[in-house]
Amino acid sequence: MDYDIIIAGGGVAGLTTAIAAAKYSKQNLRILVIDRNPRAEVGKKSPNGWVCGDAVSKRSLEYASSNSDVTYGEPEIEHKVQGVLLFSPDHETSVLFEGEGYLLNRRLFSKKQMLEAEKRGVEFRFNTAVTGLLSEDGRVVGVIGRDVTSNVRFNARAKLVVDATGAASRLRANLPIKAKIEREIDKDDLEATGRYIYTFKPKKEDKTYFDPDYCLIHLDQDLAPGGYCWTFPKGVDKVNIGLGVQKRALDERNKKLNRSDTLQSLIDTYVRNNKALDEPRLSQNPNDQGNTLGNWQVPVRRQNQCLVANGYALIGDAAWMPRPIDAGGIGPALYAGIILGRVAVEAVEASDVSEEGLWRYNLEYMRLYGYQMASFEVLRRYLQTLPNDDINFGMKHFLSREDIEHITRREHPEFNKIQLFNPSMWVRILQRPKLARRLKAVSDASKKLINHNLNFPEDPSNFRQWQKDLNDILLMIYQKLSLVQ
Repeated sequence: MDYDIIIAGGGVAGLTTAIAAAKYSKQNLRILVIDRNPRAEVGKKSPNGWVCGDAVSKRSLEYASSNSDVTYGEPEIEHKVQGVLLFSPDHETSVLFEGEGYLLNRRLFSKKQMLEAEKRGVEFRFNTAVTGLLSEDGRVVGVIGRDVTSNVRFNARAKLVVDATGAASRLRANLPIKAKIEREIDKDDLEATGRYIYTFKPKKEDKTYFDPDYCLIHLDQDLAPGGYCWTFPKGVDKVNIGLGVQKRALDERNKKLNRSDTLQSLIDTYVRNNKALDEPRLSQNPNDQGNTLGNWQVPVRRQNQCLVANGYALIGDAAWMPRPIDAGGIGPALYAGIILGRVAVEAVEASDVSEEGLWRYNLEYMRLYGYQMASFEVLRRYLQTLPNDDINFGMKHFLSREDIEHITRREHPEFNKIQLFNPSMWVRILQRPKLARRLKAVSDASKKLINHNLNFPEDPSNFRQWQKDLNDILLMIYQKLSLVQ
């Protein structure tokens, strides 16, 4: 073998895995990161830059830092916020959606991670696209690639290949061995997202439109059908602003309103409608060079039901890890990267990179972070069907203090206020009986899904039954909510 571990993709997921693997290695393993970008642009997601919302929670970054011995600070951390506020379409109700966090400069964050990986002995190959996998005897044994500048073919063999190549991963889709991994994602579980990084002159103080201390998420089925809008502060006069849409929901909205809006036209409308931003213009800061505007596709469903195969593991967007409710991908990538880095090293050093030898990655990620993603997928799918009036009403009248605390802890709301034995709620429930009934159904399904995922099988032998039961629960709730799976 040329390497012990090859990591395809130099984004947050791939680099976190590389750093963690180097930290936990006791045998001086050879680790290679392959990135299609030049060294100066490591981790760049598209020709438009490191296109991202840039937000990460404090606890996610602290988890990665404490488990990898990497300290993050300025300039890769650009701005600190007290939390994330989720606003109803009418801007009258807000919910604290997340606690303290940071806005990153993604360009500098990737550079920081690359340098930390190199300090720990990780090798890099830049300007190289990984186009396929080598396999022998039912296991992955390396990668096939090409140099993007010279078009020269590149092959390398490894005991383990980590796929961090993004949502459109060709490696996963064309996996050449039998595996429990899902190969394709439903197009309705992808959202088209785009954003600008602007500087601006403060116009009118309205903290429902811009708040330097909070990331703002706006639900609005007219502006972001099937998705949401965001205004994330990167300072008192700088912002990451954009939105995401589901294609089917956008098509239905355009047909209903006799419009022909696109993702880009909706983003521009959202910016124009912001009452707090005056004369927004693309950031001229050198640290934002090549990264001020762009769009990308984000998976918004539960993570791939299986993350490993013989000699192969998935992570990040390639594993559909972004949170279904808000498309946040940095946090999941940090958690998964630490877990996979450690499990990968243990498997390689034990000479067992089989599906079974890597299985603890599945188990530990599910128990630490992934167990709630199926329940948030159900909530996301249901919210996508609601008109703005129902969202306004539900957020104002059906969310209890306990629900808000659940949401802040990234837990599923239980909508405990929707109880027929609560006389003060009768009138409101009768105003929206279908909404009340279905919100409770979503909450009940959430409990079943969380309990089921926390009982993820400890070895591959029981996976098929677990998978069948999961799909049965999802089918049941989608039928109950009249949603198409």
